[in-house]
Amino acid sequence: MSQKQKQVFALSGASCASCVRKIESALESVPGVEDAKVNLAEKTLSVVGDVDQTRCIQAVEEVGYGAKPARKDPREQREQQKAEDKRHYRQLLWRCGVALGLGIPLMAWGLITGEMTVTTPTEQLAWGAVGLLTLAVMVFCGGHFYTGGWKAFRHHNANMDTLIALGTAAAWLYSMMVVLAPGLLPEAARHVYFEASAMIIGLINLGQALEVRARGKTSAAVEKLLELQDTSARVLRDGEEVDIPLEDVQPGDRMRVRPGEKVPVDGVVRVGSSLVDESMLTGEPVPVKKVEGDAVSAGTLNKNGTLIFEAQKVGAETRLSQIIEMVRNAQNSRVPIARLADQISAIFVPTVMIIAVLAALVWFNIGPDPRAAHMLVVLTSVLIIACPCALGLATPMSVMVGVGKGAEHGVLIRNGKALQQASDLDTLVVDKTGTLTEGAPKLTDIETDLDEDTLLALLASLEAGSEHPLAEAIVQAAKERDLQLSEVEDFEAITAHGVRGNIGGKQVLLGNRKLLEREGIPEGDWPLQAKALAEQGRTAMYAAVDGKAAGVIAVADPIRDDAKAAVARLQKAGLTVQMLTGDNRATAEAVARQLNIDEVHADLQPEDKEKLVSQLQDKGKKVGMAGDGINDAPALARADVGFAIGAGTDVAIETADVTLMRSSLHGVADAIELSRATLRNIKQNLFGAFIYNTLGIPIAAGVLYPVTGALLSPVIAGAAMAFSSVTVVSNANRLRFFRPTQVAGEKN
Repeated sequence: MSQKQKQVFALSGASCASCVRKIESALESVPGVEDAKVNLAEKTLSVVGDVDQTRCIQAVEEVGYGAKPARKDPREQREQQKAEDKRHYRQLLWRCGVALGLGIPLMAWGLITGEMTVTTPTEQLAWGAVGLLTLAVMVFCGGHFYTGGWKAFRHHNANMDTLIALGTAAAWLYSMMVVLAPGLLPEAARHVYFEASAMIIGLINLGQALEVRARGKTSAAVEKLLELQDTSARVLRDGEEVDIPLEDVQPGDRMRVRPGEKVPVDGVVRVGSSLVDESMLTGEPVPVKKVEGDAVSAGTLNKNGTLIFEAQKVGAETRLSQIIEMVRNAQNSRVPIARLADQISAIFVPTVMIIAVLAALVWFNIGPDPRAAHMLVVLTSVLIIACPCALGLATPMSVMVGVGKGAEHGVLIRNGKALQQASDLDTLVVDKTGTLTEGAPKLTDIETDLDEDTLLALLASLEAGSEHPLAEAIVQAAKERDLQLSEVEDFEAITAHGVRGNIGGKQVLLGNRKLLEREGIPEGDWPLQAKALAEQGRTAMYAAVDGKAAGVIAVADPIRDDAKAAVARLQKAGLTVQMLTGDNRATAEAVARQLNIDEVHADLQPEDKEKLVSQLQDKGKKVGMAGDGINDAPALARADVGFAIGAGTDVAIETADVTLMRSSLHGVADAIELSRATLRNIKQNLFGAFIYNTLGIPIAAGVLYPVTGALLSPVIAGAAMAFSSVTVVSNANRLRFFRPTQVAGEKN
């Protein structure tokens, strides 16, 4: 079967950054492959392109690793992976226990008695038996290192297994040579190192077990999302309620959701009302009331009422499934900062092998006695301590946790590049309508000498037939007050002035100041009121009844409740906030004043927004753009990082790098804080991994011998290597405790 799409494979045998590079290089040479990415943290391979599945598996096997198609259902795939990790964890603990069960007593014997040499036939027999026992331990507990190293050798490669196999085998072979032919070596060099082979294998197995356990926690966010999916749904068919598997639900099915149950698929409420908790999808903690006609999403929790809704999107089409897919894709992506680690790891293992041989030759030729023993210790220690497993885990672990943590807070990050670039932003340009404001005009003020409701009922009746957005706001306000609307006679729309009509025998006018002048109606003091409202960014209109000015009403797009706090939070984070809008300057500046926005750009066309972002970038600014509409799409695409408000258009969401599930600018601040925390975590990991190898290799090669008079024990080298990757994974897991400052503040 050949198809141009993304294929995911479960990998086996991949253990370090070198493996990643080799597998990806092998796939990239396969005709038809457009992109190949290994996720070392999840042990998966994603391949995009028009390529046969079998050919991909073959390419992986040709470089010494294993691959099989991953399960299509994310939940099944995750369950399979968890079961595999559990089995692997227990297996590693067993191997660790057996290897250390031999290594620790041998090491204790050496430390207590100091008798680890072979000088008599009896000692030859005794240590020969220990050597065979050690060989059994090496095969049972470390067999996977030798088979992995052998596979890599057959395919002209070298990886972590190669280094471990060479190091432990060298120690064992040297020791057996001492046992079998001690006469070939000087007396001072007849030391056996069986305990080193056993201890190294035991410690590396222990390190891998701890790594497997810690690695499972990095996928916690995706697991939480997967757990939101129910496995069955209660469908209404032929007047009866039937529980059916989720995969059998079809668009158009009517379903019942009772209090405490999760909504199984996306749909629209047809009967009932209830509060629905959408916090796991949007990060918004307050439940939302759903009534007839409202949309509900799969995975949200019905709180207190019964809903009957009609399924519209099922399976992979649901919003929850798309979020899970987006998070998994982002977790598999690379951050640009990882490029250096990738380049180094590609040549790391062969370089280490050369260094180990050179160091061994130096010690054998010009080192102090016993030269042979020193040569072996240096060779083994360099090979063991230099494994780049920490380097390979440094960035993917942090990206996995960071992207997952973002999803928990309603921030969907499309890829690793956006995650990194968001940390460098110094300027944020924000669309006004729908981002800083609600995006729907509302009646804000009504000032009159008459009764407010009486005047509003007259004006709403007059505007009921109009499709103008301002008219809709007036009618909606009347509905919210349960006012009765009346029939309108002789309705007339006067271009650029307003409207008029007769209602219940009264002549009613609504429009701008020019309308009153045109009709010769005295304005009274109302222009002062209208001016004050306009200075607040509101659109004021004059009302007149029976030839007399009756008052002014104002309509405005209300500023979001949390916009001011979000802007302040962004400014505190060091960003300059600029507002972009197609509205007139007076309205824009009024909104900017209320929100303390640094700079305003008004009267813009959609293409102007994109040009403005480009101009800021030309000045060296790192620009983020937050918007929600189709007209924001060019600017979102141009910005270094585009943030799409979740309630916005599909075009904006598709164009943006980050999608905010809730309609709040706080999401942008959350994303930037998370990005900075993740990058800080990645840098800590990379620093630790580089320092570990930079310091570890020279020490293992014996540069401190002139000062200390001792070489680094291979056992200590094995322990350091084993726990370097555990340290990286544990540090990445610290990100799981990240909380945005707003949330932290709310909890305090």
